[in-house]
Amino acid sequence: MVNGSGICAKQVVVDARHHMLGRLASIIAKELLNGQKVVVVRCEEICLSGGLVRQKMKYLRFLRKRMNTKPSHGPIHFRAPAKILWRTIRGMIPHKIKRGANALARLKVYEGVPPPYDKMKRMVIPDALKVLRLQAGHKYCLLGQLSAEVGWNYYDTIKELEAKRKERAQVAYEKKKQLNKLKVKAEAAAEKQLGSQLDIIAAVKY
Repeated sequence: MVNGSGICAKQVVVDARHHMLGRLASIIAKELLNGQKVVVVRCEEICLSGGLVRQKMKYLRFLRKRMNTKPSHGPIHFRAPAKILWRTIRGMIPHKIKRGANALARLKVYEGVPPPYDKMKRMVIPDALKVLRLQAGHKYCLLGQLSAEVGWNYYDTIKELEAKRKERAQVAYEKKKQLNKLKVKAEAAAEKQLGSQLDIIAAVKY
């Protein structure tokens, strides 16, 4: 992923698998405010430090918070992993002013990897990876598991769709590997045929 100084014109697709929620949100928030378009996929695989039971108790306490006179005014409690990430990022952006609202509009979040992002290159953010940020032996849980515990009903559906997507990706990868092998073979055969003429072509080859 690009840093604050090197903004891309295109959107960056971030694979959120095994990233820490807070670290990921803060880095993305900074990028959005800098003008970068960001798409986050596989939100259900984001990690939270602390075991599932602890996080569930914490979330249930949050669900009990409501406005006394008019509960529909807020706070709004999201259950889907993508919406939880969106709300976390929103809390790190001045979303009530124009600059913040525009930044938040540059963000897209999804569970799983929907098309067309399954065909695009996906980035990771090393500063937010669980393997680098969470100390060995510390408990953690996945955002998808937590969401499923507090009322999100699509965890199994997303898992099935992901399994199918991985199968398709594996088939496409094998096909690409075969084509690359054939290409190398064809180049070698062409070089053999050309022989002495290769030196003449080398001057204009690019």
